[in-house]
Amino acid sequence: MSIIKKLEWRYAVKKFNADALVTDEKVALLKEAFNLTATSYGLQPLKLVVIKNKDIQQQLVPSSYNQPQVAQASHVLVLCIEKEIDATYITNYFKRVQEVRGTSSTILDPFKEQLIQSFKTKTKEEVVQWAVNQAYLVLGNLLTVCAVEDIDACPMEGFIPSEYDKVLGLANLNVASVLVLPIGYRADDDMFATFKKVRKETVDCVIEIA
Repeated sequence: MSIIKKLEWRYAVKKFNADALVTDEKVALLKEAFNLTATSYGLQPLKLVVIKNKDIQQQLVPSSYNQPQVAQASHVLVLCIEKEIDATYITNYFKRVQEVRGTSSTILDPFKEQLIQSFKTKTKEEVVQWAVNQAYLVLGNLLTVCAVEDIDACPMEGFIPSEYDKVLGLANLNVASVLVLPIGYRADDDMFATFKKVRKETVDCVIEIA
């Protein structure tokens, strides 16, 4: 099946089959896809929380505006942002570049210092918004990988981050939740599975400049 057919197949699932579980192998693939997603400067200001615990999932339903998919899903993925993107964080990133690529400090240091100074000029709110933007890049990538792997998903902005953070103990990890992605397999009686996808005509949303 072509990638376009896979994207036509996917939709935001409204009812999961609670008995159909995503295999460990496919969850591992999604973890790798998360880690390989492009982020600005390559800084990866994100963490992925993977929940496979029905009791915890049920606890999160009220904080998800009572959306039942959170309890029904095989797993719930929570995209989180790092709370501190400072000189230490950026320096550690460049240390990792040196470990992996063997690039000399002479080459890396000017870019490292430029980034450190750039982030120093940003407000806390600007850094948070920048990090949240990276989470949306990851969400789009995960949705596509799910479709390719025939995994159903339901992207969610509708939840209460502070309550998720409390239930999951995220403050202790110095991260904050920003997006939620229940994954699993659609229920046979989810009527939304048969609805035609509503999109603009491609010609109406693509601007070509020759």
